[in-house]
Amino acid sequence: MLRQYELVERVKAYDPDADEGLLNRAYVFAMKAHGAQLRHSGDPYFSHPIEVAGILTELKLDPATIVTGLLHDVLEDTTSTTEEIESLFGKEVEALVDGVTKLSKVEWSSETTKQAENFRKLLIAMSHDIRVLLVKLADRLHNMRTLHFVPGEERRKRIAQETMEIYAPLAGRMGMQAMREELEDLAFQELNPDAHASVTARMQFLRDQGGEIVRRISDLLKRTLAEKGLDAWVQGREKRPFSIWRKMEQKMISFEQLSDIIGFRIVTGSTDDCYRALGILHSTWRAVPGRFKDYISVPKNNGYQSLHTTVIGPEEQRVEVQIRSLEMHEIAEHGVAAHWGYKDRLDANDQARGSPYHFLRELVGILEHGGSPEEFLEHTKLEMFQDQVFCFTPKGDLIALPKGATSIDFAYAVHTEVGDTCVGCKINGRPMPLRTQLQNGDSVEIIRSKAQRPVPAWESMVVTGKARSAVRRFVRQAERDEFARLGKDIVERVFREAGYDPTDKALEAAATRFKLAKVPDLYVAVGRGTIVSAALRETLVPKEPSAKAKKPGFFRRKPAPAAGHANGNGNGHAIPIQGLVPGLAVHLSPCCHPLPGERIVGVVTPGRGVAVHTIDCVELERLHGEAERWLDLSWDKAAVDAAHLVGRLDIVLSNEPGALANLCAVIARHDGNISNLKITERSADFFEFLVDVEVNDVKHLNGIMAALNATSAVSTVKRVRN
Repeated sequence: MLRQYELVERVKAYDPDADEGLLNRAYVFAMKAHGAQLRHSGDPYFSHPIEVAGILTELKLDPATIVTGLLHDVLEDTTSTTEEIESLFGKEVEALVDGVTKLSKVEWSSETTKQAENFRKLLIAMSHDIRVLLVKLADRLHNMRTLHFVPGEERRKRIAQETMEIYAPLAGRMGMQAMREELEDLAFQELNPDAHASVTARMQFLRDQGGEIVRRISDLLKRTLAEKGLDAWVQGREKRPFSIWRKMEQKMISFEQLSDIIGFRIVTGSTDDCYRALGILHSTWRAVPGRFKDYISVPKNNGYQSLHTTVIGPEEQRVEVQIRSLEMHEIAEHGVAAHWGYKDRLDANDQARGSPYHFLRELVGILEHGGSPEEFLEHTKLEMFQDQVFCFTPKGDLIALPKGATSIDFAYAVHTEVGDTCVGCKINGRPMPLRTQLQNGDSVEIIRSKAQRPVPAWESMVVTGKARSAVRRFVRQAERDEFARLGKDIVERVFREAGYDPTDKALEAAATRFKLAKVPDLYVAVGRGTIVSAALRETLVPKEPSAKAKKPGFFRRKPAPAAGHANGNGNGHAIPIQGLVPGLAVHLSPCCHPLPGERIVGVVTPGRGVAVHTIDCVELERLHGEAERWLDLSWDKAAVDAAHLVGRLDIVLSNEPGALANLCAVIARHDGNISNLKITERSADFFEFLVDVEVNDVKHLNGIMAALNATSAVSTVKRVRN
C-alpha cells in the first residue's frame, strides 16, 4: 500500500504545481472515513482507494482525479455526504466522486437489468467528464487484481464476465491498451483457469528453450537501426495468455502454429522516423506479404497510431514489429489518459472522428434515444467488440466501421437521417444490395429517397449499435403509430355500433377509467389488444350511463347511415387496413395469404396486434369461440399500393430444358415478381414447386394462374391455402 508521502511524490514528479495539501487531506480523510472496515483479503478497506489512486498516478492524471480515486467509495460505504466532500475538496471533486460512486444500493428487477442500468448511469456521468470513466476503470482494475479473495465462485465469475464484456472493451475503446490487456488476462484467469494455466505453461516452456532470444533480437534490431543513423528504443515482449488464446480460437490453430507470440516495438522520435525505420526493416529482411498495416495514416477509432509489419530474418524467426513515435506510444498504452500529457484539458466535445470522444458521443446518442437498459447494454457491447474496416465516402472522407458492417451501417455512421432514407448503395461504383458486407478500402455511395423509411428486416442486417438503435427506435415509433391508428378505428367502430359519435369528453373519461394518461395511449392499448372491445364498449357506452355521461356534450347521437352505404366488404363498420409493414401492428397471415379483393377478418392477439385472415381460412374455425377478438376489416387502397403482397402457388412443371425459364417469363410478362421459390418434389418427369409471387390483388394473381395454365410446360397450378 502506498504511503501518504509516496503518493504525493508520485504526483509531484509529473505535476510539480500539484496542490500537496489537497492530496494530503484526501488521503487522511479516506483513511478516517473507512476506519476499521476490512476487505475480503483481510486488509484495511482504505488500502483499496489508495491503490486506485496509485493506478491513476501511473496514468499521470491531474490532482482532482487522484483525489477522486481516494474518495470514490466514501459516499457509498461511509457516513460521508456530498456536502462534506464539496466543503473540504471543492465542487469539481464532489461532482467527480458523485459521478463514480457505485450504485449497489439500487435494487433492480434482475442482475442483468442492474448491470445495464449501472452502465447507463456510468455513461451519463462520463459524458460530462471523462475522468469519471478513468477512476471507474482504475477501481475495476484493482478489484480484479484482488478478485481471488472474493468468496463464492459464482460471484467471482460474474465479476470477471462483466469485466470481460464491459470494462476491458471500454478501456480498449478509450485507447488504454495496457489496462485492457491486464483486465482481460485477469478475467480470463478466473473464467477459464485451465486454459490460462495451459497457455502459461507452454509459454514458460518456450522461454526455457529459447533462452535470451527476446533480448538478442531486440539488440539486433536496435543495432541495425543505429547503423543506418536512426536512434530508437526497441522493446520485445511476450503476448499475454488471453491474447494468445483468443488468436488460437479465432484462427482455429494450435499453440505450435502461432508465429507471433513475441512482439517487438520500435519507438522513434518522430513520425518521419517511423517510416524511416520501416524502410530499414524491409530493406534488411524479407517482409511477410499481407502483414503490413498503416495506422498512422489511418488511425483506429480510439486514436491508436502505429505501423505494423512482420519480417522474416532476425535469427530466421518470424518477427512482428510495431513502429511508433513516443507520443503515439503513450497514447497507445494509456489512450484517453495520455492526452493529459499533450493537452491542457480533455475536450469531451472533440469532433475528430478518430478521437475516443467520438465513440463516447455515439454511445450518448444511443443512450438518449434507446429503449430499455438491457437494449442499451446490447448496443454498447456492439460498439465495443469490433475489429475495424475502413471505408470512404465519394468525397474521400474516412468512415471506420466494425468488421462485418453493411452499407446500412455506413449510412448511419455518416448521419442518422442518411441511414433512415437509404434505399440502395454503390460500392466501388457498382450497385450492390444493402446487406453487402464492406471490405477495407471500399468507396461507398448511399442512394437516398425521401419516401424511404427503416424496416424491421434491417435490424438483422446491421452490426453497429448506432444503426441497430436507430432502426429499433423508428420501428417502435412506427409500431406505436400503427397501433394508435388501428385503436382509433376500433374505438370509432364501437361508437358507431352504439349509434354515437365519439367526443373528447367521453374519450378522456375512458382513458382515465383504464388508468391511462392521454387518449392516444387509449388508442395504442386498444390497437395492441390489451383492452378488448367488450371492456371498451362497457366503458364508452354503458347500458346505464352515469350522471356525468348524461350531461350535454358527453355523447353525441350519430345520424343513421344512408341506405346502401357500405364499404367494399359490404359492411359499413369494417376497419380499413392502413399498415402493411411486416412485423408491425397488422400482419398478413401466412396460412391463407390474403389479397385485396377477398373478404378479410382480423384476429387481435394482445400485445402483437392484428393477424389478417381470409373469411374462409380454416384457422378461423379454431378461433370460432373467441368472437371478441375478431375485427371486420377492409382493404385501404393507399396501404395496398405501397405493400408487397404475396400469393403462394403450387406448380407442377415438366422436367424438360427451358421449362423453368418459360414459367418465370410468363410471370414476368404479367407484371408478377417471384419473391421465393422452393422445390418440394422431383421425379424423372416432373418438378413440383412452391412459388411466392408478388401481386397487386387477387384478380392479378388469378390472371397469372390462367396464363400459367395455358403454358404447355405447366401441368397444374393451384393456389396454396391453409
